[in-house]
Amino acid sequence: MNTADERKFLPLLVTGIAGVAGYNAFRYFHDKYPGQVIGSRRRDNWPLSGPGIVACDGDDRDELQRLFDRFQFAAVLNGEGSCKLKSCELDPAMARRVNVHSLNSLLDVMVGTATQLVHLSIDLVFSGTRGGSHTETDFTDPVTVYGKTMVEGEQLVLRRFPQACILRISLPMGISFNGHAGAIDWIQSRFKQSKPATLYWDEIRTPAYTDCLNRLFAVVLARGLSGLYHAGGPRSLSLFQIAQIVNRVGGYDPRLLMGCFRHEAGPMPPRAGDVSIRSDRLLAALGEPILTSWPAADTFIPGHREWHFDRPNGEGGSPQLLADLLYNNPLLGNSAVRTAG
Repeated sequence: MNTADERKFLPLLVTGIAGVAGYNAFRYFHDKYPGQVIGSRRRDNWPLSGPGIVACDGDDRDELQRLFDRFQFAAVLNGEGSCKLKSCELDPAMARRVNVHSLNSLLDVMVGTATQLVHLSIDLVFSGTRGGSHTETDFTDPVTVYGKTMVEGEQLVLRRFPQACILRISLPMGISFNGHAGAIDWIQSRFKQSKPATLYWDEIRTPAYTDCLNRLFAVVLARGLSGLYHAGGPRSLSLFQIAQIVNRVGGYDPRLLMGCFRHEAGPMPPRAGDVSIRSDRLLAALGEPILTSWPAADTFIPGHREWHFDRPNGEGGSPQLLADLLYNNPLLGNSAVRTAG
């Protein structure tokens, strides 16, 4: 990316930095372009603070307008939203306020301007009952309030700001600001406390490293890409398999991991099935494979439901090994891929 490309999307606003994708994207862009990147979080999330972070409720249009007037953003990476499935089910009004009304307020401020918009959506716009490997032309049929509000958000963007780029991501694999918001963080926090974690054999996702997503966002912004694209990793894994990987690489007690079918977990919140997504259209548009498989090492792919009990050759995982191989893509930079035996 050359300097001219970079100037196209600076100054940049990253919204929804309490989420894993937004938090990691803000850190990436803020470090790379000092003084030119702002991250916004809701006012009640006071623990999330630091240089470049501002408090701004997304559904407060006047507050958003003042923010835009102050910084004159050239682009917005919008990750605003609540992905807490149970909270959204129990409080649909909250879900619509955060996931839809906030987006509508943002569009009120942006419509009629030359500001670029990259809007993050999710694979849970699908029910997962049709065999997975979803493409952008598949009809949406979410089973959760969260998924329904995300569909509504997509339609809002397509109608009001058709020049935007909508990226449907899956599970972003990276750190969270509070240490338990992300998939890895939540699973690992259970094991660290010697508490059991129950994950599903039949909920299938296509996770991607956040450092790969960060590079993707930078390329999409620099090229001014528009349209709807799937942005999942090339490898599909069940939530149970993801937990197996966290358990074994982290060196935790394998007896703490439990598995079940999603219908056995009860009706609240409802769970999607195979919502794996294909990202061929994005690959064709960019001409390069930016999203690589999570995890990077094929030796860490579970082959059976007791795989996490296998510790060949005295293999000893650790939280540090987990950080090296699962939070960050070891294929980037100078890190080497360490294998499991």
